[in-house]
Amino acid sequence: MNKLTQGALTASLCLPTLVHAQELNQADTAWMLTSSALVLFMLIPGLSLFYAGLVRSKNVLSVLMQCFTLACVMSLVWFLVGYSLAFSGEGAFIGNLDKAFLNGVGFDSMSGSIPESVFVVFQMTFIMITPALFVGGFAERMNFAAMVLFSILWGLAVYVPITHWVWGGGWLAQMGLLDFAGGTVVHVTAGVTALVAAIVIGNRSGFPQKPMTPHSLALTVAGAGMLWFGWFGFNGGSALTADGRAGMAMLVTHLSAAAGSVAWMTIEWIRFKKPSVLGIVTGMVAGLGTITPASGFVGPLGGVIIGLCGGTVCYFATQWIKNGLKIDDSLDVFPVHGVGGALGTILAAVFVSAALGGFGFEEEMNTFSQLKVQVIGVLATGLYTAVVSYVLLKLVALVCPLRADAETEQQGLDVVQHGETGYNL
Repeated sequence: MNKLTQGALTASLCLPTLVHAQELNQADTAWMLTSSALVLFMLIPGLSLFYAGLVRSKNVLSVLMQCFTLACVMSLVWFLVGYSLAFSGEGAFIGNLDKAFLNGVGFDSMSGSIPESVFVVFQMTFIMITPALFVGGFAERMNFAAMVLFSILWGLAVYVPITHWVWGGGWLAQMGLLDFAGGTVVHVTAGVTALVAAIVIGNRSGFPQKPMTPHSLALTVAGAGMLWFGWFGFNGGSALTADGRAGMAMLVTHLSAAAGSVAWMTIEWIRFKKPSVLGIVTGMVAGLGTITPASGFVGPLGGVIIGLCGGTVCYFATQWIKNGLKIDDSLDVFPVHGVGGALGTILAAVFVSAALGGFGFEEEMNTFSQLKVQVIGVLATGLYTAVVSYVLLKLVALVCPLRADAETEQQGLDVVQHGETGYNL
């Protein structure tokens, strides 16, 4: 077995059914317990505060409520059937129900060198944070009930199947797709869903003529710092072991975040003569999202270049979506996460090369053949997500209104839908 097959198909592609049973490794287990906590920290409070600061003050609680609710609801979806459909069975497109209700996940069951319970909770944090990402696409205008129902259906119909395709031994894994920590599974799916939802639900009242400025960049910066910190578990934990691969994933994650921040800040500085706080933290997220699929495959040089590309490309994608197409993706989920995740997935085919400091190609692969697989992976996940998300939104609309009415949007979702305000001054 060559080094890429051994590393990518056991560690990075997270296939517990393909890993021979091992004795428990306490170092690996401790690292994965830590990583799971770090990814949860990314969502609550990290992403929650990042998003909360970006909306207007009358909607701050609605965003916090949505993120917190998704952490709870999606955990139960994972427990019921999500984990089983994603990681059990040998189907090309979906798993089976052998592990529904986490049947067979006991004190002694193993997934590689860690307890299966730890693998379950680590992967559970991913299905929690992915729909929370696309909340930013329709922030300040979607009904809470519709959001909950759509997210549950989306988790089962989009996230779970694509997770199986990529990490559960499905058809993209069999093709050799390189996606270490979720470029396609998390970022492309979240970004495309946000774009589709923004189009279907429509722009916020007054957009783009009326300014929709963030109400508290201080909250956003605090959340950004938590995201950066938690992302070490997101990417480093995807190695599933406490080894050099996890260490390199953390290193390139940090370098890419720094490079993405500098790239975005520099562009704004040149164009507007002032570097903005919003720009530098958004560039950080762009760098993190772009390196995610490549993080376990590339070296430091790849991390820096991917981060610079992510910060630059995502900046111009953001301008195009908002100012060119006039689509109100409220918190720039598609241009940052969708475009960044796709870009990083494609660039992994280049910087995995050992000549550029990467992990190296599988024996039968080269840059061009790997690039073909990566493009297929991005297109397949993006197209599938777009179609299914559109259908699900239309189905949910038959049950309850997708969008808050004009009066609710004017008063703010906090007071009308939750009966509370974020600030009592």
